[in-house]
Amino acid sequence: MKTLAIISQKGGVGKTTLATALAVAAERDGKNAAIFDLDPQASATFWKDTRPAESPAVAAIPPARLGHVMQAAAESGCDFAIIDAPPFAKDIAFEAAQAADFILIPTKPAVLDVMAMTKTLELVRHYVKPSAVVLTFCPTQGRELADTEAAITQLGATLAPVRIHNRIAYSRAQQTGQTAQEFEPDGKAAEEIQSLYKFVFIHLNTSTQSAAHDQAQIHKRTASRS
Repeated sequence: MKTLAIISQKGGVGKTTLATALAVAAERDGKNAAIFDLDPQASATFWKDTRPAESPAVAAIPPARLGHVMQAAAESGCDFAIIDAPPFAKDIAFEAAQAADFILIPTKPAVLDVMAMTKTLELVRHYVKPSAVVLTFCPTQGRELADTEAAITQLGATLAPVRIHNRIAYSRAQQTGQTAQEFEPDGKAAEEIQSLYKFVFIHLNTSTQSAAHDQAQIHKRTASRS
């Protein structure tokens, strides 16, 4: 089971919108997806409550049970798990980062959001986990985008090559338990999500292979010493 954590120390950056949309994208790709909702506001859970479709699965759980629930999900055949972490809760974000294979950090192209992003990057780097920043609620034009991307690059962070724009399809879809690609299949929001999904899975596969290689090297060194 591959695990994506969506983490930001600032609220209102679209974590749940991305979590639900990427889960649906995975389901459409033939994968069994699940969302673990660690946010006390339970936005992903409320989305699921209004959703006509049975999948993807969404479970609101306390952070202390994350490891247990993830193990159970993997044993039941889950291919792709998404952890929707709450803002302002550094301890919960640590739990999410520790459990993830890859971390997505959504950020608005605004000064306060970039400042919050730097704190999230520090947290992610503590666990030496691969990650990428994705810009959300982007305007169609303006120098804020270029300035924010430059700031992200200067911080040494990976920038996702996909901008999530401020499109009405995202908010309208969330209100009815859908995702942008379901609400408007041929729309630009659907294209953005599909591009982001492809980017995430490339990095999930890369990080999993890298982790397996590192583990093999550890076992090899241990065996040579015995």
